[in-house]
Amino acid sequence: MFCNACGKELQSGQQYCSGCGQPVGVAPIPRSINRVAHHVQLVGIFWVVYALLELMGGIVLFILALTIFSPLRRMEEIGPAAGFLQPLFIAIGIFLLIKAAAGLAAGVGLIQRQPWARILAIVLAIIVLLNIPFGTALGVYTLWTLFSPDSQKEYEGMAGK
Repeated sequence: MFCNACGKELQSGQQYCSGCGQPVGVAPIPRSINRVAHHVQLVGIFWVVYALLELMGGIVLFILALTIFSPLRRMEEIGPAAGFLQPLFIAIGIFLLIKAAAGLAAGVGLIQRQPWARILAIVLAIIVLLNIPFGTALGVYTLWTLFSPDSQKEYEGMAGK
């Protein structure tokens, strides 16, 4: 008879393995849990949802810039201060759409275990840390999952790299 955990030969009547201390006849206790494998699917789903919210925000800003603030640029009696709102909203909308596209790519890449998705998600997590409260929560969770010392090896093992 042999130990289920370490494979050492056991004597008859022995209750515990002398090599590893595992009780005889009990399934081996897992030595380490792959933290990245446990959380990467959820991180990917969160990034997809967050990207869809960013996409909606970018579209709303474009609609506001082209409908409400477009007539303000033409009205000179309001003053020049109102004229900067349309380009400002368009610039912020473009930034949100770029961030949404990158977040969607990172989320789908993490779900599919693509090798490049880990680095993209870490970079985006640092960028969204300032977006309180959801961006901060997503950024911290992503960094906690993907930026630990052994996470690169664990993720590469899952990605088959």
